[in-house]
Amino acid sequence: MWFKKKKKEAEKFPVKEVSFEEIKYAVHEYSRDLAPNIPLKILVKDDLSLDYTLLAPILKAIPDKTYYMSKETYDLFEEEDKHIAYALDTVQRAVDNYIAQKKELPIIDYDPYRKVSFHKLEQLKLIDERPEMDFYITDEEQLVTTIKPK
Repeated sequence: MWFKKKKKEAEKFPVKEVSFEEIKYAVHEYSRDLAPNIPLKILVKDDLSLDYTLLAPILKAIPDKTYYMSKETYDLFEEEDKHIAYALDTVQRAVDNYIAQKKELPIIDYDPYRKVSFHKLEQLKLIDERPEMDFYITDEEQLVTTIKPK
């Protein structure tokens, strides 16, 4: 019954163009009101697209484009970059599993940028194929990013 109510509420809003910045703002606003025990990933559907029924009350609209979010890192992406969201989730899960097993980061030895070593992840069969981009591990919470540190 709760789901039907949410769907009906979302149907009240018009479908219109919503910018990437507006989506970021709406996600931020939504996260501020979440109870501490509820993860932000509730905004993300199985295909990594955002659930607009939850964001519509903030946006006062249903976006006409599909936006995507990594469930692991909460990074947002537009349609043309959704493959990055999938890759981030895959690599982040592999990195987390590697750390749990080896008690160390799966980075290229002596790399000052903390670049993820796909070789190390492959050795433990944590990834099936190498992504087409580089990933780095941040200092904060050991999150994976595509942004090379300075």
